[in-house]
Amino acid sequence: MARFWDKRKKDQDTGVSADFQRALMQEVMTTELLRIKALIATTVLLGVILCTVYFFASEAVSRVWHGNLKPEYLYSIIVPFILFELWVHSQITRHMRQGRDLPVVRRYIGALIETSMPTIALALHINSMGSVAALGFVGPMTYFIFIILSTLRLDFWLSTFTGAVAAVQLFCMAMFYHPAVGAQAEPLYYHAARSLIILICGMLAGAVGMQLRRQFEASIKAATARDRITNLFGQHVSPQVVERLMAEGTKTDSDIRRVAVMFVDFRSFTAGARTRSPQEVVDRLDGAFAILVDILDRHGGIVNKFLGDGFLALFGAPLEAPDPAHRAVAAAREMLDANARVNEATSWPLRIGIGIHIGEVVAGSIGSPRRKEYTVIGDTVNFASRLEALNKDFNSQFLISEAVRDALGEACGDAVSLGEVDVRGYERPMAVWRLG
Repeated sequence: MARFWDKRKKDQDTGVSADFQRALMQEVMTTELLRIKALIATTVLLGVILCTVYFFASEAVSRVWHGNLKPEYLYSIIVPFILFELWVHSQITRHMRQGRDLPVVRRYIGALIETSMPTIALALHINSMGSVAALGFVGPMTYFIFIILSTLRLDFWLSTFTGAVAAVQLFCMAMFYHPAVGAQAEPLYYHAARSLIILICGMLAGAVGMQLRRQFEASIKAATARDRITNLFGQHVSPQVVERLMAEGTKTDSDIRRVAVMFVDFRSFTAGARTRSPQEVVDRLDGAFAILVDILDRHGGIVNKFLGDGFLALFGAPLEAPDPAHRAVAAAREMLDANARVNEATSWPLRIGIGIHIGEVVAGSIGSPRRKEYTVIGDTVNFASRLEALNKDFNSQFLISEAVRDALGEACGDAVSLGEVDVRGYERPMAVWRLG
């Protein structure tokens, strides 16, 4: 067992993140609270049933217990047990609020105390009914309640321990009260076989608990990975991209990539927003973004960040993409067509400005230790932003750099050269091309 715990601790230290461990701990403790509630509810139900039988079938009860059963015997077990479970519930709740796990030793002590309750009840039954009748009555069956509910501990060894405690205590009770001679005497292997079955049930319950734990771990790992990707890349990342990032792994170290960078901006949006209510502004912008982002998803691009009434999109990062320039231009053409269709059906038409450049960027997670964001940095990003801004000067909607035109080759036969253009922040004029 010691080797098992050492291996488990090592896996926790090296194999998974602290967020995962914290989430798993909370989930295990939540199921532990559910187990305690089920135990209390079952105990109360059994108490009600026994009291009902006692008061409405007193003669039958008197025959079975030889007139020795009294309600106070019942309450002397049930009430302390419920109080103990309520105390355990409060301790687990307190640890959950503090973000701490229960010590392993306390879990085993709790399992020992709980599983000993049926043994105490069995001892009272034996004193009232006789050993043979009591051992053959329902008393030993109550061990299975604890064994079944131990699956909610999600721990193989705790469930096995519960079964072992029940098996040993039942066997010891049978041997202690075992008639030495006479027709009522049962062979030793009779009680040993019953105890062995209880032990096996504890092991099976532990196996089921471990399977449930593995499923919890898989679900939590998937949720943790999705949360990490969402934190890095934003909620606008499509489910398909999230799945690919989870499958391929997210490399957060900075590296150099060749990426097609797209800047999109709605021209004169601020002026149009002045005459409309805030809700109208948000609804129009959300509707327009929904269409454009859906197009990006289908072409393998992602929105790196929203910039007020525009956004920065990437093709080729964080996921590798073949022909990022072709993908970016195809997405931009479809965006222009989709926006034109929407403008025909709305009272607030929007004019798009798009600029695309391709080149090397530094890509990676940047930010504070508590909050990081995946982004791209470099001259490629700056020049793509300047390209988009030039749409205002040329009264155009879609501009590309010479690098993009060269990457497209014959696929951009409709490109119109605007010549060497002075670009803010650059010492020499740069070649600019118009599409669309």
